[in-house]
This record gives sequence, C-alpha cells and structure tokens, in this order.
Amino acid sequence: MQQGMTREYVGIAGAEGPLVFVEGAKGVSFDETVEVLSPAGDLRRGRVLEVDGDRAVVEVFQGTRGLSAAETRVRFLGHSLQVPVSIEMLGRIFDAFGSPLDGGPDPIADEWREIGGTPINPTARVYPSEFIQTGLSAIDGMNTLVRGQKLPIFSGAGLPHDQIAAQIARQARIPGAGEEFSLVFAAMGVSHDVATFFRTSFESSGALHNSTLFLSLADDPPMERIVTPRTALTMAEYLAFTHNRHVLVILTNMTDYAGAVREVASVRGEVPGRKGYPGYMYSDLASIYERTGKIAGSSGSITQLPILTMPNDDITDPVPDLTGFITEGQIVLSRDLNQRGVYPPVDVLPSLSRLMKDGIGAGKTRDDHPDLASQLYAAYAHVRDVRSLASIIGAEELTEIDKSYLALGDEFERRFVGQSVGDDRSMDETLELGWDVVSLLPESELQRVSREELAKHYRRGRFRGGR
Repeated sequence: MQQGMTREYVGIAGAEGPLVFVEGAKGVSFDETVEVLSPAGDLRRGRVLEVDGDRAVVEVFQGTRGLSAAETRVRFLGHSLQVPVSIEMLGRIFDAFGSPLDGGPDPIADEWREIGGTPINPTARVYPSEFIQTGLSAIDGMNTLVRGQKLPIFSGAGLPHDQIAAQIARQARIPGAGEEFSLVFAAMGVSHDVATFFRTSFESSGALHNSTLFLSLADDPPMERIVTPRTALTMAEYLAFTHNRHVLVILTNMTDYAGAVREVASVRGEVPGRKGYPGYMYSDLASIYERTGKIAGSSGSITQLPILTMPNDDITDPVPDLTGFITEGQIVLSRDLNQRGVYPPVDVLPSLSRLMKDGIGAGKTRDDHPDLASQLYAAYAHVRDVRSLASIIGAEELTEIDKSYLALGDEFERRFVGQSVGDDRSMDETLELGWDVVSLLPESELQRVSREELAKHYRRGRFRGGR
C-alpha cells in the first residue's frame, strides 16, 4: 500500500537479532525511517540499514521479539529519522526520539527536523573568541571554555564525571546580561540511578527551566544510544540558529555511545578495526563533534562538552584518541587527585584548551589572566620535579625555594583546583585565588607575569623563605 511517500508491506522474509528482512520493497533508501507494527499491535521504530535491489534490511530499535513472518507490517516513511523541536521543550525531559519522560504531554512541535543535521560550511564559521564561565577554577582559570568550542572531559571508571557534568550544567553561564543562554544535556547508556541523579540535580537546582534533557538508559536498545546525541544536537541547532541562543551541549558518556556503534556494526557483519570498532569511527564521531560552532549571520552558538570514560585509564584507547584529533583540547581527570580527596580532580598539566588564548584577557576575562595562567602552569609543572627530588633526598634537604614550590603544589591542588560541589566561583574569585597561590613563591621566581601585574596583585609576605 502506498500513500504519498509512505509505503507499507505486510509480511517479512525473516528476522535475525534486531534485523528484519523485507522482500519486494520498492523505492526504499538507506537510513530511511521505518515503523514496524507487530501482530500484537505495538508500534516499533527502525531504520533501513541496507538495500539490495528490492530487498531491504531493517534494524528494529526495540528488537524483533514477538514479530511473525506473515502478520508483521512494515511501513517505510520516505525520510530519515525526524524529531520535534520547539522552544517549549525547554524545561522538559525526553527519550532519544523526543517522547516525554517527565510525565508531561507530547511537545507541540514548531517543526520536525531530521537528526542528521546540516553540515556547517567551513567558510560560514565564525572563529570562537568569547568565554563561558563554568564556576570551576581548574577550567575557567587554566583551560577556559570558549563559545563555539568542543572541549571533551576525559575521565575514568569511578571518577566523579557525573557530578562534574551536573555541576557545570547548573553553573554554566555567560557573564553579564542581555544574551540568551540554554543547555542541552544528553546521557547515553546511563543506569537508572545515574539518570535519577541527573533529573534530581536539574530539578532541585532550578537549572531545568532553561534546559532540555535527553536520556537513554543502559537497558534501552543500542540504537537509542546512537540516536540520543544527534537528537540533542538537533534541538541545540534549533535553539542556536533559529532563536539565536548560546547553547551548551553536554554529552555523557561518549564511550557508551561508541560501544553502541561497535555493537551495531558487529550485527551488520562489518569488518572490525581497532578494538572491534568499525573503520569509520573517526568520521562517525566527527559527525557529532563538528555540529558545533558559530555561524556568520547568526548571533547564536553551540558549544560542546563531551564526556567520555577511558577504559583502564588508557588515553590511547580509540575513543579518546580519535576524540582528541577532532576536538580543541581536553580536560583530563586524575585518579591520584581523586584518591587524595580533591574535587574536581582535574589534572592541569595534560589538560588543554586550544582556544583559551582567544577567549581571555583584557575586555574578556581580565588583563592579567593570560600571564597568571601561564605562571601557574609553569610553577605547577616544576612542583612535579621537586616532589620527585623530595622523594629521593627527603623534603628536609630541599632549599627554601624548593620548599615553597612544595607548598605551592599543595595549595594549588587544595584551594585552586579543589572546591566543593556547590562552589560557583566567579572569574575574579578564580584569578584572585591564583595570585594567592603564586605569591607563595618569591618574586624572583615569577618570570611570566609583568612588573605591573606583580605590583598590582602580588601578595607580599606569603613567601616565608629567604630571598
């Protein structure tokens, strides 16, 4: 039966795992959306994975249990997967397909959009140059997030990336007034208790009113984990480029997303690459990360914070490895800092924001920010050397200046990097803390800040050794 672009067929040639095979299908295209009606009357979503002549292979998102060869109805809709988008979806929680999870009514869509999005023409991109304040000093002060940037957080099993994601979601803002800011949060493959944590965090803090959440649970079909980030980015593009909002997109956990891609590729019989991931994993991740930025002619922007866990804390695992090639830096969490009770356990030395230099300084954050961040980084890097020396000869044998570096390292980790889950620091607070820390060193050791900055900000009396 054909109605417009919709074609419906009764009966399937067979089923294998999540796949059904339809013979005699005419005019079907790759990635076309499919509705599968079981003999019991339940409607399931799917998509076309392969077309060979008039034979179509369809992946059913909810699985093929209960389908019969003779009575199953398959309806080809003539377009790829579409989801509703609307300004009224702010303050709501949805599944991967835009269906409500919060007990509210279905959203009234301003329009339906295909989740694949539209690639941004490189010539239309505007270079990112304004910062977003997260309230976390280790990010704002040392690895500043810039509007239009994609800056992933590399974590490990058991580290508090969920708490950090929720805190950034609550606190992220554009300092000053007059610009609309929204947040789109997508969680893939999370357990029920983690999903409850995110919902409670957003609702209790009031952050939900200007946010849209998309949740895919661990027991949902793998395809939903693949769809979720694309649905979230479709909503983000609508808010940014139709309503001119600045949108922060947080995606967690991209490792679970990549695992779903690997699982689906295995079902399709594709030749595996590194650690079983398909050979197109790089381009697949890029299709998500590159839906970020600012476009000429629009005052909106999309900024991404993907969060991913590294198996066995291995930063060379394919998912973080490929992510690092595509994105503009990374925030790395440290297991050692976490074990010592430092939250958030951000390891500043391997962390990097490649666009930071363009988003800080006079007229943006503060004129002393670039030099202070450079000085903090250099001093903390030297702390690692001094700690190694102290472990060999003993701390009591160190010079007074080396002892001041040990004190700086402890205070940098405890006071500057470390803060409470509810501590939302302004940029001025972060920078003043930074000056408190570097002032533990004598002025002669501070080679990366100017004399004018020293005269204005250096806390004389903090260094206790000889000069």
